[in-house]
Amino acid sequence: MQLHVSPSMRSLTISSNNGFIDLMKIKVAARHISYRTLFHTILILAFLLPFVFILTAIVTLEGVNKCSSFDCLGRRLGPRLLGRVDDSGQRLVKDFYKILNQVNAEEIPDGIKLPDSFNQLVSKMKNNQYDAKTFALMLRAMMEKLEREIRESKFSELMNKHFAASSIPKGLYCLSLRLTDEYSSNAHARRQLPSPELLPVLSNNSYHHFVLSTDNILAASVVVNSAVQSSLRPEKIVFHIITDKKTYAGMHAWFALNPVSPAIVEVKGVHQFDWLTRENVPVLEAVENHHGIRNYYHGNHLAGANLSNTTPRTFASKLQARSPKYISLLNHLRIYLPELFPNLDKVVFLDDDIVIQRDLSPLWEIDLWGKVNGAVETCKGEDEWVMSKHFRNYFNFSHPLIAKHLDPDECAWAYGMNIFDLRTWRKTNIRETYHYWLKENLKSNLTMWKLGTLPPALIAFKGHIHPIDPSWHMLGLGYQSKTNIEKAKRAAVIHYNGQSKPWLQIGFEHLRPFWTKIHVLLFLQGGSWLILLVFGIRCENTRDSDVFPIDVAGVGRQ
Repeated sequence: MQLHVSPSMRSLTISSNNGFIDLMKIKVAARHISYRTLFHTILILAFLLPFVFILTAIVTLEGVNKCSSFDCLGRRLGPRLLGRVDDSGQRLVKDFYKILNQVNAEEIPDGIKLPDSFNQLVSKMKNNQYDAKTFALMLRAMMEKLEREIRESKFSELMNKHFAASSIPKGLYCLSLRLTDEYSSNAHARRQLPSPELLPVLSNNSYHHFVLSTDNILAASVVVNSAVQSSLRPEKIVFHIITDKKTYAGMHAWFALNPVSPAIVEVKGVHQFDWLTRENVPVLEAVENHHGIRNYYHGNHLAGANLSNTTPRTFASKLQARSPKYISLLNHLRIYLPELFPNLDKVVFLDDDIVIQRDLSPLWEIDLWGKVNGAVETCKGEDEWVMSKHFRNYFNFSHPLIAKHLDPDECAWAYGMNIFDLRTWRKTNIRETYHYWLKENLKSNLTMWKLGTLPPALIAFKGHIHPIDPSWHMLGLGYQSKTNIEKAKRAAVIHYNGQSKPWLQIGFEHLRPFWTKIHVLLFLQGGSWLILLVFGIRCENTRDSDVFPIDVAGVGRQ
């Protein structure tokens, strides 16, 4: 069959291909269509067809189901050609948000039975053909249940850690008992410290005097021995160790049987200081005998606590503030140093949870510029837990007395390693200020601050602080496991402040070797009592798991 169009575009003839007569001849009404119009039409079609092709390809690729007919393709292309987009996906998301808002505003029914896993939830939804709202409600109930369980677990962990940090490991307890027994039966353990010919050195200001207040024999040994091992002139070191009455015999026996010559060690109990009377220390007696204080530090730490509105970090801080050590006389003794050592001009006070890694003799050459306390400031570091502390972190500024006298943005400083100019101190009223604020806090039922002995010291030493370089004193090894090891190696003093002490099982394993290597080095030098440390202090009926562990192999890693 052939199709013939006349040149004038006025007739159309259809004929067969076998030469027969025309089957049909159609005459078209006369219309004036110019060649220019036809050319423009063809040009437009040539321009549009590629876009139609591309759009068709995109629709085909985007579609989940292939279109098998022009009708399907038309339904999909039509809205796009008209500038319309299928928004069914957006409507679905909006509907989903609407359902979530509805579920969030509703109360979860009591007694609702929740699946134990997401797979069980999906299976339950399929079997019961629940709608989207029911699914969202069940999912919310499951998430809230898991959040409660996680919070309860975290608070339980913090409580257990608090009890572990406040307790005495059996190994340390047995060490104290064994040394006390040695003190009563061994004359060498009772020998005078220091020997009579060295007594004048105890008040000689040409020596470097360290003061350590502790009832932990093992910790005291680490502090003293690390100072001696790190010193370039150990013969200039004098240690004044102050302990309580129950620990005095064991502490004395330890240093009598394990001398640290050429350094000099003096061990005294608080009962041996004539100045420490109730008249001179009235607040401490009040703190120890005050019923509310005793209950605060030794009572039920969960009673009256609203855990639903408390973060784990805040709860941990409150538990730390309730450590019984904060009502111990040993913890307050540093405020009485000028009276306890009336003949000394300058001392370095050390906490018992530190390790000395560098010669500290340059500390005596630091000019404090008329200040009393040379300390590392704790407001200029990057971490939020240790080195970003201001007064607002320690005091309750909603209390009118605190708000009136203190600046919340004032920089805090650290105890642990402090240079005290005792001559300048004696000219101030620091001790009286300390007593005044302790009394005010007791009157307010501990509403002015909660955290131990540092807050009243921050007030008492206000205006008397001389900042020293932070490399002298690195803090936080008992708080954060992500301590920079290389930075810790370079620090003159590392401080295990926090609950995770290195002599406890909750101590951080990778930070413990800084502490344990001191005893291992002493063991290599010899010493009968050090064998007990390395292989464990055993009591009668003591299991191996109760013995304090020292990782000898771990020393080489530091």
